[in-house]
Amino acid sequence: MKQPPLGGGTRGVAPGSLAFQFFVAALSLFALAGTAAAHAVAEGDKGYIQEITGVHLVPFIYLGAKHMVTGYDHLLFLFGVIFFLYRLKHIAIYVSLFAVGHSTTMLLGVYFGWNVSSYLIDAIIGLSVVYKALDNLGAFERWFGYQPDTKLATLIFGFFHGLGLATKILEYEIAEDGLIPNLLAFNVGVEIGQLIALAMILIAMSYWRKTGSFLRHAYTANVLMMTAGFVLIGYQLTGYFVS
Repeated sequence: MKQPPLGGGTRGVAPGSLAFQFFVAALSLFALAGTAAAHAVAEGDKGYIQEITGVHLVPFIYLGAKHMVTGYDHLLFLFGVIFFLYRLKHIAIYVSLFAVGHSTTMLLGVYFGWNVSSYLIDAIIGLSVVYKALDNLGAFERWFGYQPDTKLATLIFGFFHGLGLATKILEYEIAEDGLIPNLLAFNVGVEIGQLIALAMILIAMSYWRKTGSFLRHAYTANVLMMTAGFVLIGYQLTGYFVS
C-alpha cells in the first residue's frame, strides 16, 4: 500500500494535541508492559492447564484471547500494519495474512514441539515492529530505491509471531490428551482477541484521523513505534545473553 508522504522531523507537532498525547502514552505503555511481561505465563493459568487433561475448549479459547489482547508486541505490529490502511477491504486482507502466518507456525510449533529460544523469537517480533515503522516512513524506497512487498512481509512476520505464540503455549506443558482440539480452541481465542484488539485500535485511529494532527504527527508516531521496537529487541537480546 502506498502511504501519504510524511514530513521530516517533528515539525508541526502540537504538544496539546489530545490524540497525539494518547498515542505517545499508548506506545510507552506497550513498550514498558511488553518488556515487563514478555515471557511471563500467569502462574494461575499455568497451574490450571498442567492439572487438566482431555478437551477443554472454553478455557483454551479464553487463554488465546487473553494472550493476544495483552500481547503488546503483537499489537504494536498490528497497529503499524493498519496505520495507513483506510479501507476495510485492505485491512481485512492484511489482517488475514497476519492471521494465516501466526496460526500456521503456532499450531505446527506446538504440535511438533519446536524448541526455539523465546528470547530470539521475541527479538525478531520486535524487529517486525521496527520494520513496519520504517516501511510506513517510506525508508526502504528512499534508502534502497526498492519497496518491499508489504503483503509478503506481513505474512512472513506473521510466521515469527506464531512461533512466539508457540513458545508461550509450550510453557503451559499441555497434556497430550486432547492436544489438537485444545490447540485449535486456543487459536480461535487468539483470533477473537485479535478482532477485539483490532476494533479498539480502529476506533482510536478513526478518531485520530478525523483530527488535523494525524498527518502532521504521523512521522513522529512511527519514529516512536520504531523506538518501542528497538526497546523490545534490546530487552529480549539482553535476556538471551544473560539467561
